[in-house]
Amino acid sequence: MPVASDEVESPGWWLQRLGKKLLDERPDSRDCDGDVTPGLDTLTKYAEGRAPLPHVPGIDPREVAEWMKDARTNWTSLVLDSPVERLGVDGFRFGGADDRDSVAADEDAHRIWRENGMKADSSLIHYGALSQRRAFVLVEKGDDGRPVLTHETPRQVVIEHEQGNRRKIAAGLKLWRDDWTGHTRATLWTPEWVYGFVTKQEAPTFSGRVATLRSWDAFALPGTKESEVENAMKRVPLVDFVNRRNRRPTGFAEHEDVLTIQNRITLSLINLIAAMKYGAFRQRWAAGLEVDEDPVTGQKITPFQLDIRKLWTTEDPDVRFGEFASTDLVPYVRAVEAGVQDLAAISRTPPHYLIGAVVNVSGDALKAAETGLVAKVRDRQTGFGESWEDVMRLAFRVLGDEAKATAYDLETVWRDPESRTVSELADAAVKKSSAGVPWRQRMEDMGYTPTQISRMEIDRAADALNAAPAEEPSSPQPRAVPDRDPRPVIGRRQEDDLPVAA
Repeated sequence: MPVASDEVESPGWWLQRLGKKLLDERPDSRDCDGDVTPGLDTLTKYAEGRAPLPHVPGIDPREVAEWMKDARTNWTSLVLDSPVERLGVDGFRFGGADDRDSVAADEDAHRIWRENGMKADSSLIHYGALSQRRAFVLVEKGDDGRPVLTHETPRQVVIEHEQGNRRKIAAGLKLWRDDWTGHTRATLWTPEWVYGFVTKQEAPTFSGRVATLRSWDAFALPGTKESEVENAMKRVPLVDFVNRRNRRPTGFAEHEDVLTIQNRITLSLINLIAAMKYGAFRQRWAAGLEVDEDPVTGQKITPFQLDIRKLWTTEDPDVRFGEFASTDLVPYVRAVEAGVQDLAAISRTPPHYLIGAVVNVSGDALKAAETGLVAKVRDRQTGFGESWEDVMRLAFRVLGDEAKATAYDLETVWRDPESRTVSELADAAVKKSSAGVPWRQRMEDMGYTPTQISRMEIDRAADALNAAPAEEPSSPQPRAVPDRDPRPVIGRRQEDDLPVAA
């Protein structure tokens, strides 16, 4: 039966509201000032190197499309990949007075992380947030009772916060096409209930004004026979990873402010290819030359063919030959380099990442060049770290562990984003040891994962047990005193027989 959507905060009302919000974000939008905000479709195309073709005056667009295959240089992918490759999660750390309980809690969180494949999928989540403004993690209860963490994209998932409170989610919706049936399905979460919907339309639309969604119907949720079940978690099980919230509360893509620079670079490359195609070689001309016509077609006959092996001659002494100067390609190359430099400065991408040539550069100079990138990654770690901690608290809520589900001393352990040599890490560990830093913390600072550290602790204990016991010191033997000569010594005094102090 059709789904009613006229009552505020009803399931149909949320389906219509969130569905429209989800679909409206895919295409580009234009504000009242005429400025265009790129949609998710445009951001995806730029991230994949499929930027739109620029308009080149005087050139056939079909030819430009052919040149684009050679002119496509996806600089925006480097803007996205450079911070993602340094956003690595090594584990989680709980606080608490009892170290044994904290270590056990860390191991429980690490187990949830590994059994859900988050060591690999976390990079997808980080990349999705950077390339499409935000990403989501859905936390559900599996058939075995263990928490299940899945990566969700903003092309299928949308949430809405409570009015005046951006930290509490009022409702969440996942809208996707079922490839098995060809229908479109939707799951709606509220803090109290979970609803399932289905429609036979492959591309449904939401106007936001109708009182009844006639094409939609209730649908049984997976694992149940009901289309409406109680939400046992008492909150929407979606956690959003928002990128650059300071630029826009709903998120700002990492490459969103360099799209115009990418267009400029692409146009410069197309102009460079056009100059190479038409003007890089010297064009020849002839003045006073009579050109014959084909008696059949009446078309001018080409007098000469461009061939380096042939010599142009004519019987008319008044004919003059010459050649035009070739086009200088250096300005086009410099235009591309200037665009790349602007892209590096605005995105804080190290220049040697983009140029790809490092000659006679010291390690300190390379670290200085990566300062902006490291600062940017640390800023992303702060925001994404809060989201990962919320994911873990939801996972423990699935397990029924309320103590860990409400533990706000949970901390995300990030991999060091700076490039350090092994000798630098070892020297720092030695100095930290003298300063009283515990061994486990020193191993974390050296970049070892929690699994490696736990294994090293076992190996250290085994090495200590297998070490050969130290030899007991032998008791001191009395020193032999030579027998005195019984013969009298002339002129010998009694003081000579006294022991001399060393």
